[in-house]
Amino acid sequence: MKKKWTVAGLVAFEAKIAKLFEQGGIRAPIHLSGGNELQLISIFELIKAEDWVFSTHRNHYHYLLKGGDERKLLWEIQGKKKGMCRGNGRSMNVIDPSIHFYSSAIVAGSCAIAVGVALGIKKRGENCKVWCFVGDGATDGGHFVEAVRFGMARELPLTFVVEDNDFSVDSSKKDRWHNYAPVEARNIIRYSYERKWPHVGCGKWVTF
Repeated sequence: MKKKWTVAGLVAFEAKIAKLFEQGGIRAPIHLSGGNELQLISIFELIKAEDWVFSTHRNHYHYLLKGGDERKLLWEIQGKKKGMCRGNGRSMNVIDPSIHFYSSAIVAGSCAIAVGVALGIKKRGENCKVWCFVGDGATDGGHFVEAVRFGMARELPLTFVVEDNDFSVDSSKKDRWHNYAPVEARNIIRYSYERKWPHVGCGKWVTF
């Protein structure tokens, strides 16, 4: 049975990962979520078990809310063979076909793949849809814009969720674009939040 996650539960999971990282128990980059628990819990109430989710390098919350195995995620981040990717994906490349969950460390790397899956779903007449999560940095590039336009033009069962924390790594939208105007379309959900953790790591210098 799918676990019902609360804000406190999600926060506690990421705090556990941060502590393991600080202690040297994770020997790979980590990208932690934080500050967007309520928004994601609300969005995932719309996502059905049979739906497909494409995520980013910051994917822990997405995986857990999609119904992923908490233990396997922890093992995967630690690089253990008991993880869903046998420890090869670590924090940034979490993939679990059993729940239709895929992620990529490439910025906007999942957009075109999400379009292809949605096109296949429509052609087969399946009763499910695709959700593709991206950060505001991904919306700067053509991969995202082309995927949005194609999905909208073909009326695909595809929704893009833009998680806007105002940073691409450590550059704000104002620094990147000066006069910023967000990409808007009927197949885009956008929410803003203030990030709790830095772009990578846990905010402390760690020596392995």
